[in-house]
Amino acid sequence: MENNWLTENTMQQLYCDTCQRFLADRLVEGTCPNKVCNAAARGDQCETCSTLLNPTELIDPKCKVCKNTPRVRDTDHLFLELPLLKDKLVNYINATSVAGMWSQNAIQATNAWLKEGLKPRCITRDLKWGVPVPHDKYKDKVFYVWFDAPIGYVSITASYTPDWEKWWKDPDNVELFQFMGKDNVPFHTIMFPSTLLGTGEKWTMMKTISVTEYLNYEAGKFSKSKGIGVFGNDAKDTNVPPEVWRYYLLMNRPEASDTLFTWADLQAKLNSELLNNLGNFINRVLSFVAKPAGYGSIVPDAPNAESHPLTKAYAEKASKWVEQYLDAMEKVKLKQGLKCAMAISSDGNAYLQESQFWKLYKEDSAACAIVMKTSLGLVYLLACLLEPFMPSLSEEVLRQLNLSPEENLSFSEEKGEITKAKSPWDFVPAGHKIGKPVPLFKELKDEEVALHREKYAGSQAERSLKAAADAEASKVANKLKGTKLSDGGPKKEQKKQSGGSKSKTAEADITVAKLDIRVGLIRKAEKHPDADSLYVEEIDVGEDTPRTVVSGLVKFIPLEEMQNRKVCVLCNLKPVAMRGIKSHAMVLAASNEDHTKVELVEPPESAAVGERVTFAGYSGDPEASLSGKSKTWEKLAAELHSNGELVACYKDVPFTTSAGVCEVKTIANGEIR
Repeated sequence: MENNWLTENTMQQLYCDTCQRFLADRLVEGTCPNKVCNAAARGDQCETCSTLLNPTELIDPKCKVCKNTPRVRDTDHLFLELPLLKDKLVNYINATSVAGMWSQNAIQATNAWLKEGLKPRCITRDLKWGVPVPHDKYKDKVFYVWFDAPIGYVSITASYTPDWEKWWKDPDNVELFQFMGKDNVPFHTIMFPSTLLGTGEKWTMMKTISVTEYLNYEAGKFSKSKGIGVFGNDAKDTNVPPEVWRYYLLMNRPEASDTLFTWADLQAKLNSELLNNLGNFINRVLSFVAKPAGYGSIVPDAPNAESHPLTKAYAEKASKWVEQYLDAMEKVKLKQGLKCAMAISSDGNAYLQESQFWKLYKEDSAACAIVMKTSLGLVYLLACLLEPFMPSLSEEVLRQLNLSPEENLSFSEEKGEITKAKSPWDFVPAGHKIGKPVPLFKELKDEEVALHREKYAGSQAERSLKAAADAEASKVANKLKGTKLSDGGPKKEQKKQSGGSKSKTAEADITVAKLDIRVGLIRKAEKHPDADSLYVEEIDVGEDTPRTVVSGLVKFIPLEEMQNRKVCVLCNLKPVAMRGIKSHAMVLAASNEDHTKVELVEPPESAAVGERVTFAGYSGDPEASLSGKSKTWEKLAAELHSNGELVACYKDVPFTTSAGVCEVKTIANGEIR
C-alpha cells in the first residue's frame, strides 16, 4: 500500500436479502458465462473449463443456502494493481520460467493470463470468517483467500522458526519449488509473485513450479465437495499400505495429461511392479544371504568383482539408470525418476536369473560371492533412490540390511557418490551382518479389489444412503423371518426361458481370459517372398519349436527393428494362410486413429519368454482355438487399447507380466490389434 500498488475502488457484489449477507463465492451457483462451456459453475471458478469468475458474471445466479436470486449491491474494496506491476512481473516470469524449467502446462496457463491482459484484482471480501484486513476503513472485511493463503507459506515457516528469513528473504542461496494442480497456476505465477514484488523487498521468489493435470476416478472426476473418489481416510480404511498408495499415485502422476485411478490398475501395479519386481528382488537377495546353508547373514568378500563380465555389464546399466534418475529429479520429472529406480530392480532380477547364482554357489563360490555382494549393493542403492517416494519402505529395507538411515546416499557430486554407483559391490562391506529378511509386500486379491470398488462406488453421500438402506432392509428381513406367507393356493411353476438367458450367460463368459497372449521373442524376421507388405517371423513363445507368424508391418517398422525383440503374441487364433505361408499366431500392435502409425506392444525387457500376459480381475483358461463362429476375438479386440500413459490395456486393466506392464512407445489412446 505504501508503494501505491493497492487501490481502493467500489465494486458490485451479490447480496442475499433472505440470508441478509454478501455471498461468498462458494455460496453462489449458476451457469458459466463462457459461451463454449455453459456448464453449472460456482462463483469463483468453473470446474468444467477452469475459467476464473466473479460471482456477478454467472448466468442466473442463485444463493446456495436459500435458493433465492441474490441482488447486486455496491461495496468498497482494496485491489491489487496487476496492470501497474506488469513489467516487473513479466521480467520475473521470462527469466524464471527458463531458469526454473517450469512445466509446460504452467507456462501455457501463465501466458494465457498475460495474453488476455492483466486487470486490477480485488483482495478483500465482505465476510466475517477469514483473516481480518489491518486497515481502519476495512476492519469489518477479510482478505480474499487467494491473497492470504500463499502468505501462509511464509507464516507457517515463521511459526516453526524465528529464523524464517533465512529461507524467505535469501534469494541468492535458496531455491523455492512449488507443486500444484493446474487450476492453481495463476495464483502462484501471477498473483503471489505480484504481491511479493509489490512490497519492494528482497523475497525468495518461486523458482520451479511443477503442475499436474487431473487425476480422475474410475469413470469420472475426483470431487471432494461431491465426495466422489477415495480420500485420505478411505485410503487408511482399505489397509493398503501407505507406501503402495505413494508408489501408485506417483507412478500415475498426471504430469502431462489427465490420468485415471482404477482399482484394477492399483492391483496390477502392486502385484506386478511392487510385489513381483521390487519385493521379489530384495527378498530373494536377502533371503539367500541370510540362509544358514548360504552365507549365514554375513556379507561375503568379493575381490575382483569389476573383472566379472556379467557383473560389470549390469553395474554399468545401473550407473546409467542413476544418471537418468538424477537428471529426471533435477527437472522435477518425478514419474520418470521413479521409473528409473524401478528399472534397476528389473535389471537386478534379470542379473540374478542370468547369473544362476543358486548353481554358482555350488560350482563357483567366488563368482557367487561377487553376484550376491553386488546384488546387496543394488538393494542398498534402491533403498536410497526410493527414499523420496516411499520413505517407510526405504527405512524397512535399510533395517533388513542392518544399515543406518543416517548413512543414506545423498548423491552429492562433492562426495563422489554418483561415481560410487558404478561399483555397487562396494556399498555393503564384507563381513557385515544383515538383519532378518521379511517380505515387503503382499498380494492384493481379486475379491479385495471387488470389495473396494463396490464400497467406493458413487459419492460418499450415496454410500451413506446405501448403508442406511441396507440397514433398513436388514431390519425388514429380520421381521419377516418366521412369518408364513400364502396367496391361498399353490404357485404355478414358471416356464423356463429358452435361448435368451443362455445367450446372455455365454456373453458374460467372454472375457479377456479367453485370449492366450504370451511374451514372445522374435528369433528371426524376413520379408515375405510373395508380399511386399508382409514380414515372416520365427517367434519363441515358450514351446519346443518357434512359431511361424506373418505380420503386415513392413510399412511401419524397419526390418532391423524386428530382430531379436520381445513382443506380445496372441497364440490361440486359428492358423491362417497368408500369401502361401501359414501364420500360427499374431503379433499385437497399436495404431493411431487414422492408421498411419503402428507400434508393437512391448513387454518389459526382463519378462520371461513364454509367460502368459495376465489381466487383474480376470482369470480362467484360454480357449483352445478362437473359433470364427463365436466371434470371441472380434468382441474382445474392441476393448484393447493403449491409454494416455502408453500402457496396453483391456478396458482399463493393463497387460501385465511378472516383470511389469506392457507398453507402446508413443501412441496414446490407440487401438490394439
